[in-house]
Amino acid sequence: MEQHLIAIDLDGTLLKDDKTISSRSYDVIQKAKEAGHVVVIATGRPYRASKMYYEQLDLTTPIVNFNGAFVHHPKDDSWGMYHTPLQLETVKEIVEVSRKYNVRNILAEVMDDVYFHEHDEQLLDLFNLGNPNVYIGNLRDILRKDPTSILILSDEQNVGRIRTYLSEVHANVIDHRSWTAPWHVIEIVRTGIHKAVGLEKIASYYGIPRERVIAFGDEDNDIEMLKWAGLGVAMGNAIEPLKAVADDVTKTNEEDGIAVYLQSLLKL
Repeated sequence: MEQHLIAIDLDGTLLKDDKTISSRSYDVIQKAKEAGHVVVIATGRPYRASKMYYEQLDLTTPIVNFNGAFVHHPKDDSWGMYHTPLQLETVKEIVEVSRKYNVRNILAEVMDDVYFHEHDEQLLDLFNLGNPNVYIGNLRDILRKDPTSILILSDEQNVGRIRTYLSEVHANVIDHRSWTAPWHVIEIVRTGIHKAVGLEKIASYYGIPRERVIAFGDEDNDIEMLKWAGLGVAMGNAIEPLKAVADDVTKTNEEDGIAVYLQSLLKL
């Protein structure tokens, strides 16, 4: 069988709800690698929060982090490092305007540095994975570098208003999406940045044509990746808009959907 590039999202896709990789998923991914296929992780997480899964799967491939804003090869520095951050001035404008929308908090990530506009124990616990450097204070004062991404934590009723403002004022420089419940979070990256951007770089490096790229995902940050891949597969637990653009749908993350699909497709 010809070599395929297999791109796998983590949360809600490869990972079970308890954030672990099942033994069946692990075994099938190892068989795919042994058969000569290239397996890569494509996640919205920073590298520090996905490194443990990269190592658990014993990968030796590039990885897509921050939804494509950071792409690198953990095992090969010569591969290149592609970091596409937001413009600092744009972020400071958003921080200033956010006050009138009763935003609860704003978080900025500069690679492995995390900046909180306000102290928040719940968010500190959530983003402490991988032991980043954490700074707390007015982002207009303490943020000195272009951030990889920013997150706006809002009350549910204000998410739509904030996203309307972002689209009307900053559409030419940023892209934004919202998380699903229970987190009412708006995630912002530089315009034109998504997982497919990183995946295209990796496919080109390995000389694997688009039609032999298989991508798995479950959320709206996977839409571009599944549309770009030759075979975009939505999980059974995926949001309906993703299923609508996917080429196929597999079982849920709790039912080892990736393993089931790859075993059948690639005869593993």
